[in-house]
Amino acid sequence: MSALTAPEIVLRPVISEKSIDQSNRGKYTFAVHADANKIQIKAAIEELYKTDKVTVIAVNVMTKQPQRKMAGTRRGRVAGRISGWRKAVVTLAPGQKIQFFEGV
Repeated sequence: MSALTAPEIVLRPVISEKSIDQSNRGKYTFAVHADANKIQIKAAIEELYKTDKVTVIAVNVMTKQPQRKMAGTRRGRVAGRISGWRKAVVTLAPGQKIQFFEGV
């Protein structure tokens, strides 16, 4: 495996009702690369948000498994697939925030 850079590790923030609610408690959710581990994710978040001077104290990682999907159309049923992805819930030190989430 080649060395991943910070933008390759952290793909995008996850914007949902639950993630916005958790951001009020200092927990932020990101979609991450499938091969990244917790240490790499922590270093990438601290590097990407160094202007906000964040300190990551915990990283929880979970993998969403791919799912089969059946859709009905006028011509019958069509089989599809929802790809799997990996997300990380990052906990920051008390009193710290990431400004990107504050405007949502």
